[in-house]
Amino acid sequence: MDLSEADPKGLIRESYRIEGITAPECRSIFLDWALSLKSTTDPREAMRAALAHYGEAQDHPMTRVLTEGLLAPAATPGRRGRASRMAQPG
Repeated sequence: MDLSEADPKGLIRESYRIEGITAPECRSIFLDWALSLKSTTDPREAMRAALAHYGEAQDHPMTRVLTEGLLAPAATPGRRGRASRMAQPG
């Protein structure tokens, strides 16, 4: 995957440039990044591409956030919340 597809707004790139950035700030950027991906982009592949490019900075909090994102179980597709409960027979 191309880095421009993996990080379309450059949010991950910029997080690595911020001196003294903290883990909570990286998690916030990560959420913005995830929301900025195209619906056709696989987030796990995008995380892998970002880590392949920036992962040399192993002590950086964004590297840890991306790695944790890959370790987390993949979300299962489907309806959630009220819409899901209302659609089920019973």
